[in-house]
Amino acid sequence: MKKNIALNRTKVTNDLMHYIYDNIDSQINLDILSADFHISKFHMHRIFKEEFGSNIYETVKSIRLQKASNLLITNKNSTISEISAMCGYGSQTSFIRAFIKRFEMSPKQWRKGGYLEYSNKILNALPDHFGSKTGYSDLEPLIKKMKPIKVYYIRHLGYDQSIKKCWQKLQTFIFHNDIQSYSQIALYHDNPIITPLKDCNYVACIGINDDIEPSQINLPSFEIHGGVYAEFSATGYGDDILKLTQWIYHEWLPSSGYETTTKHSYVVYDENNFLNEKGFFSLKYYIPIVLT
Repeated sequence: MKKNIALNRTKVTNDLMHYIYDNIDSQINLDILSADFHISKFHMHRIFKEEFGSNIYETVKSIRLQKASNLLITNKNSTISEISAMCGYGSQTSFIRAFIKRFEMSPKQWRKGGYLEYSNKILNALPDHFGSKTGYSDLEPLIKKMKPIKVYYIRHLGYDQSIKKCWQKLQTFIFHNDIQSYSQIALYHDNPIITPLKDCNYVACIGINDDIEPSQINLPSFEIHGGVYAEFSATGYGDDILKLTQWIYHEWLPSSGYETTTKHSYVVYDENNFLNEKGFFSLKYYIPIVLT
């Protein structure tokens, strides 16, 4: 019984977090949300904070700012007012005030290059970052219409080597259920070159192509959005994926003629660096795009 209660609690809190990320561009009404999840507002707040370490209001505010900080870099043709609205702010004034408090610079200063110093500070804090000589400036994307993907997942707070434990658990699930056809997918709820790595929500996912009884699955699930994406095929080692992310967001995207959205980027692994001794990855990186 206790195990079932714990699983249900995990599912509710993870579904709440996913809902917030998916609806960050709109006003999130907690009264409606608690009714939809069939739990009291008090209980919803309590289990969310116990699971994630911050309350729902703080989390919504943080995610709005993370999304906005990213769009200010990539969406050059969108005004600051448009970007604040895209991230769920009711007024530009409240957005600017919150942005300055979080990033210690105005959205305009951030857009003019302040983001580079902020991002480099995050990446340079990694002891072995940029250790490999892998470069990505010659990559050319394919533009693809992707279908929605149903995935089962484990959420991890922080972008670090302990992510490996999530993948090992998913691998154990795959082996235990003798699943032959599946995909390993990492969903980036937060952009790790903008959000401090310890605060990043990283989601390790598997898409299952085999038929499997629902009773065998004790993992939460959601659907990765379909839509138009730029697909980059890349290889590297360990934290090279952050170098790839930085190049896509800071160099390719601003000069590409495309803009991104508040949807999430994700990668599909051919070779998962968290599951091999050399830390090697081979993957396809998908970033949502729209024409400017």
